Amino acid sequence: MGLQELICFLILFFACFVGLSLENPTNCDEVRKVFQLRQIGPVNSLPESPRTGVDLQVCMSKNLTCCTKKMEERYQVAARRDIQNLLQTSSSSLKFLISRNVAAFQETFEGLMKQTENHTNTLLLESYRNMAAEASAPVGELLTDVGLFILGSELSVDDLVQRFFDALFPLVYNHLINPGLSAIAPGYAECVRSSRRDLVPFGEVPSLLANQIGRSGVQGRLLLQALHLGIEVINTTDHLTFTRECRRALLRMQFCPHCQGLTQSKPCMGYCLNVVRGCLASMAEVDPHWREFVRSLEGLSSRMHGNQDIEQVLLGVHTLVHDAVAHAQKNGPRLSAQVHKVCGHPNRRPAQSVSVQQGGARESIPLKAPLREAVDSLATRRKEFLNSLRLYRTFYGGLADQLCVSELASADGHSCWNGADVVKSYTLRVVGNGIKAQTANPEVKVKGADPVINQIIDKLKHINQLLQGKSIPKYGTLDQIETGSGDAEGRSSGDCDDEDGCGGSGSSEGRRNVLRVSKLSPDSVDDHRRSRPQGEDLETGSSSASSSHRRMTATGVLLALILTSLLTLLSL
Repeated sequence: MGLQELICFLILFFACFVGLSLENPTNCDEVRKVFQLRQIGPVNSLPESPRTGVDLQVCMSKNLTCCTKKMEERYQVAARRDIQNLLQTSSSSLKFLISRNVAAFQETFEGLMKQTENHTNTLLLESYRNMAAEASAPVGELLTDVGLFILGSELSVDDLVQRFFDALFPLVYNHLINPGLSAIAPGYAECVRSSRRDLVPFGEVPSLLANQIGRSGVQGRLLLQALHLGIEVINTTDHLTFTRECRRALLRMQFCPHCQGLTQSKPCMGYCLNVVRGCLASMAEVDPHWREFVRSLEGLSSRMHGNQDIEQVLLGVHTLVHDAVAHAQKNGPRLSAQVHKVCGHPNRRPAQSVSVQQGGARESIPLKAPLREAVDSLATRRKEFLNSLRLYRTFYGGLADQLCVSELASADGHSCWNGADVVKSYTLRVVGNGIKAQTANPEVKVKGADPVINQIIDKLKHINQLLQGKSIPKYGTLDQIETGSGDAEGRSSGDCDDEDGCGGSGSSEGRRNVLRVSKLSPDSVDDHRRSRPQGEDLETGSSSASSSHRRMTATGVLLALILTSLLTLLSL
């Protein structure tokens, strides 16, 4: 009987030993190793062995811990850095797609300007050789101004077209309507130029060209403006400022298990979704407006054809200029009489000096080499771009899901971290995406929308209305809508400290330097996983092979051997 009591005592003793070994790390070597490997901070002040964590504010536990308050602070910084790196990595392909096409569209516009200038100068040289060299300067100025307008300059299309025909009329008069042995004097040429709008020598061509460039140019200008806003949206969401509640939740999810020596554990899927959906609640509000943004770009592109397509309009400029000059030449006698009535008898320069000047100018018409052939047309580039952009229309809708599934959370069926312990599964309610859904979030308290995200949403609403061709009050250009600073928690509740970044210049600077992710296709998720550097993984190794499990296995084997020996003695 005494031997049986001894056996029972030993069983209870080892059971207690197993429980203690599972709850408390035996040493902090693994924690120090990961702390140094992840470059979280210096390791010289890290504890060598577990200690009580009475000074901890987030990673509190009834067990011994390998963390100090200073480590906890550094872990919080690392958790925020990791999530921002994940956001930027996830958005990098979309940002590159838009940036690359902005550059490509601008390059194509530049090529179109050069091609249009060449066509116009060549046609003038072939049809009106005497005036071609002098006309090349007004042609170049016209197309430079058109290019500036498309790229965003606040120019009046009607004014720049009228200036071109004002400059062209004295040349047409001098060489085609009332030619002489020498050119008209500068003062007389100015009088002819000033009379052009009253005499209407070019018929309806100036109005027609201004209308075509204005209507089609606005479409091309709006396309570039929208793409620049797309980049701004990505930069803004890439540099989201996290609230204090969110930062603590990220710390608890990613690094609090390290304090207990569980350096390889990963958060449960439901737990991860609650934390990340809470942190990115404001970002999820971008989703419907981003979807509409992609649809609106497609609608704009479908309307860009014929006289609504700046490419087709520019490629037809030389024909309209030729028609304008031909119209003036046809009505030469009437125009000559009208000019004589307004400006008097033509006053000309000495014949010898002008002939030498014209002789040299005929061979100096600047023909510019186009950048590319027609195969790289704007229509082709738009089609290819929109086909690629369409894959990202749900980019913001499933950001939390993508990050948890592909990067952060433990796979289903594996033991995982629930914020307090390693468990088989997460048992609390999992909330949805967006601000409203977070009222029931058990992990993160969300007090309101981020004001900076609200501002970028307002910009998206504005550009979507413009892209759809709706008539709306103009409240300023997109660039004039300033982006604010601070976070939603600090603005709405007054619960704001230095960590929140809502009182200093640092957070606003971060926002200004800014433009994530929705449900992507499986291929896209795989691409992001492959492109992510190994050194950036939040956790290493399998989630099922945590150090606690290895200690439990070793202790269980030892206990089994001892019990087997005791039972053998008892049988004897």
